Amino acid sequence: MNKRLMSVISIIVIFLAIAFVTTNRTQKNKQQVPTVGILQLVTHPALDQINKGVVAGLKSEGFVNGKTVKIDYQNAQADQSNLKTMAEKFANENADITVGIATPAAQSLAKSANGQNPVILAGITDPVGGGLVKSNNRPGGNITGTSGESPLASHLNLIKRVVPNAKKLGIIYTSSDHGGEYNAKKMQALAQKAGYDVHMYTISTTNDMQQIAETMANQVDAVYAPQDNGVASAMKTLVGVTNKEKVPVFPAVNTMVKDGGLATVSVNQFELGKASGIMAGRVLKGKNPATYPIKFITKGDMTINTSTAKTLGITLPDDIVREAENKGEIYK
Repeated sequence: MNKRLMSVISIIVIFLAIAFVTTNRTQKNKQQVPTVGILQLVTHPALDQINKGVVAGLKSEGFVNGKTVKIDYQNAQADQSNLKTMAEKFANENADITVGIATPAAQSLAKSANGQNPVILAGITDPVGGGLVKSNNRPGGNITGTSGESPLASHLNLIKRVVPNAKKLGIIYTSSDHGGEYNAKKMQALAQKAGYDVHMYTISTTNDMQQIAETMANQVDAVYAPQDNGVASAMKTLVGVTNKEKVPVFPAVNTMVKDGGLATVSVNQFELGKASGIMAGRVLKGKNPATYPIKFITKGDMTINTSTAKTLGITLPDDIVREAENKGEIYK
């Protein structure tokens, strides 16, 4: 065998060796890219903002979708059977970590994960009461995340400042929404202690809102709409009724003010989601969810709707308007 042929063979062997190593390295890198499953209950501006925040939080921890992480986003569109199917999909495909946006989504993920792969809560109102963790300080299993518990005392104070003569307060929530009921009953206790005559109303689905709102608007001076996915989805229907009767609605989050509510002190939903994304990234890096405390986000910003105020014939106090201008949001 001549030297020239030997050289050609050597070059081919080296080339094949490099190609083999490169292929193995590429396959290994692909295998190392984790999968994050995000399950959202329904399309709604507040929940959509949480989802965007989750993605941003993961990115801040070095997990960029399509590069260093694969994000599989699923939306159940408020269908319980969809929640079950989508959560099982993540479990069957062995997603490295899942994120639940809204309590029903988180509960479905927790059940499907069965104590195995980590589940991150994104703005869940009552993690302990929802059966998701043993305690907020030491969750004790495969689940941790954030809680966006509403600043209820601030909401009640806002109602007093805007409509000081209101005596009868209506509170509406969805009977199947654990977080909504939790917030509604806590507000009921606060309002009754403050001297309000509180009337409680429930809807089973968004289809009930028109009829319940018509009844409520004729019985109360003001309405409180808690952080509740069903009420949030039917917010435009609610205010369509109450505005005609000149009854102001004070919702829990800024997106509900955008949909026609009068005013609120709102936790930023994007920042809430971002905090969950950061926690998800740290768990992917090895942090143990069992000893990773639930992070509570309760600080809110003033949000007002000047168009709704005009419709209702209400003049918002100057200090509230200034606060919204300087630190919050104004919808017109």
